[in-house]
Amino acid sequence: MSVDRKKLIVEAATKSFSQFGYKATTMDQVAKIANVGKGTIYTFFTNKEELFKEIVEGLIEEMKKKAEEAFKSEHSFVENVHNAIYSILEYRLEHQFTIKMMQEEKEIGTPAVLQMVREMEAAIVSYIKGKVALGVEKGDILPCDPELTAFLILKIYIALILDWEKEHKPLSKEEIADIFERYLFKGLSKEH
Repeated sequence: MSVDRKKLIVEAATKSFSQFGYKATTMDQVAKIANVGKGTIYTFFTNKEELFKEIVEGLIEEMKKKAEEAFKSEHSFVENVHNAIYSILEYRLEHQFTIKMMQEEKEIGTPAVLQMVREMEAAIVSYIKGKVALGVEKGDILPCDPELTAFLILKIYIALILDWEKEHKPLSKEEIADIFERYLFKGLSKEH
C-alpha cells in the first residue's frame, strides 16, 4: 500500500513540476493533486528537493532504457550511438517535465533545476562514454578520450536539435545522422 502512495505522490509531483515549474510547486499542491495529506508526503520525502531528485533519477533511468532499446547488434557503432542519443533527446523533448525544467533553467535559473540539468547531462555523457569506450575496445573506432568524445557528441546533438532550430528549419533524424557521419564519425572511424 505504501509503495502505491509513494508512486502516487511522485506522479502528482511530476504533474505539478510539469505544470508550474520547480520554483512555483509547493508540497501543498502536490498533496492536493495526489489527494493525500501533506504529512503523507513527508513520510516518504524530507522536502521538495528530495522529491524532485526522485523524479529526476527516474527520468534518467527511463532515458537509459530508451537508449538501450535503440542499440541493435546488427547496426554499426555509429548507427547505434546515433540512435541511442537521438532516442534520449527525443524522450527528453517529448516529456513535459523536462520541457518545463529546461524552460525554467533558461528563464529563471533556479539552482535546483540547474543542478537537475547538469545531472541529466552527466548521466547521458556517462552512458555515451561507456559506449565510446566499448567501441574503442572492439576496434570499431580509433582510440580517443571516451569522456571528451561523449561530451562533444551530446553537445553537438543538443546544438543541432535545439539551437539550430531557432534560426533554421528543423533537421530530420536522417540529416542529423548524415552530419555526424560526415563531420564527426568519419574522423573517428577506421572505415573510410
